[in-house]
Amino acid sequence: MKFVMVPGGWQGGWAFDSVAADLHRDGHHVEAVTLAGLEPDGPADMDRPPNLDTHIAQVAEIIDRGDETPVALCGHSYGGMVIAGVADRLGDRLDQLVFIDAYVPDDGDSCWSLTSDDFRELFMAGARADGRWVAVPEGLDPRARPHPLASFVQSITLGGNPSRGPGRTFISGGAWAGSPFVTLTERLRNDSGWRVHEIPVGHNIARRDPHGLAAVLGALPPDSV
Repeated sequence: MKFVMVPGGWQGGWAFDSVAADLHRDGHHVEAVTLAGLEPDGPADMDRPPNLDTHIAQVAEIIDRGDETPVALCGHSYGGMVIAGVADRLGDRLDQLVFIDAYVPDDGDSCWSLTSDDFRELFMAGARADGRWVAVPEGLDPRARPHPLASFVQSITLGGNPSRGPGRTFISGGAWAGSPFVTLTERLRNDSGWRVHEIPVGHNIARRDPHGLAAVLGALPPDSV
């Protein structure tokens, strides 16, 4: 299987390095995406921050240019917004959609509307310098970069494609302090259209238990609904 992996806020594709190494060893192909504006050298144009639509289009182009290999599209945290938008456009190209302690939006939702007050305050405090870029919170990897505020606040447009969609999996990091995903996790546990796994190590599962995450991903059944 081919995995396309979308990181959460402030992070790049490097966040999945250890997970990808395990999946590669098991014969899978992995493409970990660094979203526009989060490049190691910084964005090409600081005055024009990318928004959610930019990120959805970027990942959709990666899927669209690929071959017919089954794709598991995975998103962590903010990345859930991105993969939901890609699935709405290209659901027939995807085998699996995997939300890794991530936002699961309906039409009109945004990361801003779905997150907690603590994170909203973090976004606003981080963007005070220029109103465009959210500064890297303390404690993140040194490779993390300021995140475009526009992508956090833009609402998503979903058409509700009626065709058969990919299998849907939610991987919870557990009830960590301040998690905006606890209620969501319980709701999805009771939804027959979802598989729910728990790796109770906190929000940044790829960093804290990459081997456990890779094991869950590698065991995803093909073409499940």
